Amino acid sequence: MEPPRIADAIGAVRHVFVRDMTLEARIGVHAAEKRAPQPVRFNIDLAVEDEGARPLSHASVGRDNLSRVVDYEPIVAAVRRIVAERHFALAETLAERIAEAALIDPRVIFARVRVEKLDVFRDVAAVGVEIERRRA
Repeated sequence: MEPPRIADAIGAVRHVFVRDMTLEARIGVHAAEKRAPQPVRFNIDLAVEDEGARPLSHASVGRDNLSRVVDYEPIVAAVRRIVAERHFALAETLAERIAEAALIDPRVIFARVRVEKLDVFRDVAAVGVEIERRRA
């Protein structure tokens, strides 16, 4: 099965994202990584049910209604909370926890999470993992 497009008017899907969030995280399997936190960058893309893409009455067009949207603030707060919880040996495990948190909202259809360790190699900008998870 094809993953949903991240923004798609016909499929009534909206793209909600968090870009280049950087936190000090305790992550890695090497001794030096266990001693001190390191900078980690997070990018999160969510495919969200989009009521606004469905035909609407003229009266509802252009009105702000927070209850119709997935707010990115709780996603950012969840990443901060998860990172602060503990040391993660693997970036994959951290990405899984973030995707799980994003999929708690029943309107989120699909989550793509990228976790990048920034200071691993002097001559490499970043190393990491990107995962995609979808609602069952």
